[in-house]
Amino acid sequence: RSVVGSVQEGRGFAFRRKQKIERQYRKLLKKRRQVPSQQDNQFTDTYPEHLKHLYLAEEEKLKKRHRTPDDSVPSEEKLNKAADVSRTCTFSSRPVVTQEKFKNKTSNQKAKEEYEKIKAERARKKEEAEKRKQQREEAQRLYKQKKMEAYKILSKKTKKGQPNLNLQVEFLLQKIQQNT
Repeated sequence: RSVVGSVQEGRGFAFRRKQKIERQYRKLLKKRRQVPSQQDNQFTDTYPEHLKHLYLAEEEKLKKRHRTPDDSVPSEEKLNKAADVSRTCTFSSRPVVTQEKFKNKTSNQKAKEEYEKIKAERARKKEEAEKRKQQREEAQRLYKQKKMEAYKILSKKTKKGQPNLNLQVEFLLQKIQQNT
């Protein structure tokens, strides 16, 4: 049985503490409006001796977890492929984009795509809601118009103030004829 926060469980407390301190430092820099030229390369990892094994084990686990099948191909082969493609396509002034770049998307690209999908979905839903609202308003307008016409016919009075039964009977006859 492993202890909560242990490296075996994949939640190294020492590594998390290190990350928390780094986040706080970056936050502090941001508050002071100072942006370092090289954030990650500027510092060398020096660990306290009694915690060194925890940091190193956690880094190894993270490297293994984030490794993809394309990582097994040596970087020289990737460079050779890119060089071959750029040699064959020298007529274009734009840089050549290989299929490998489309395969391996960064987390930022994935997040942007996800955001665009969500944005498009929201826009589509908003459009549909607007259409439904317009249809509902149109139906209400027609209903009110019909009702007003019926009210005008049914509320007509004779010179003596009596209801005009001829118009009411004609209205009822029209209604019966429309339904059949």
